[in-house]
Amino acid sequence: MKSTHSSNLPLWLALILTLAMVIFVRETAVLVCQWAGIEKAANIVGLVAMFVVLMAWRLLKGLPIWLTQASNTLLVDSGFAFLPVSAGAGLLLFALGDELWGVMLTMLISTLIPLWGLALLANRWLNQDTDSDSQAGNTGSTSKQ
Repeated sequence: MKSTHSSNLPLWLALILTLAMVIFVRETAVLVCQWAGIEKAANIVGLVAMFVVLMAWRLLKGLPIWLTQASNTLLVDSGFAFLPVSAGAGLLLFALGDELWGVMLTMLISTLIPLWGLALLANRWLNQDTDSDSQAGNTGSTSKQ
């Protein structure tokens, strides 16, 4: 992986370029999906295409600092990232009718179980680091009475 290279772009220009890149990839995905007859998959196709482009860019050349700064500015609270998804999910949930409670229960379970597992792993990892730090401190000191 190559290191991030720098450029002296002002933040406002970096924001415009980043948004233009996102819009270009999304609209290209819409056109490709319309051509393929799967219009509803445009968002996920655009997301995967953007991921592939950014990973290739990162591995071949290294991401520029302006892109990282603009992305951090746009996604500071993740509102920009989740707003379209949340709006779409809200509209779809109300169209479910009788299946609403089953879908809500499935979403709740599929969210809570991974979070619970992650919390267990994080707790184990943090306790392991604490134990190894305390053992490292104890092995270096010998007590004489």
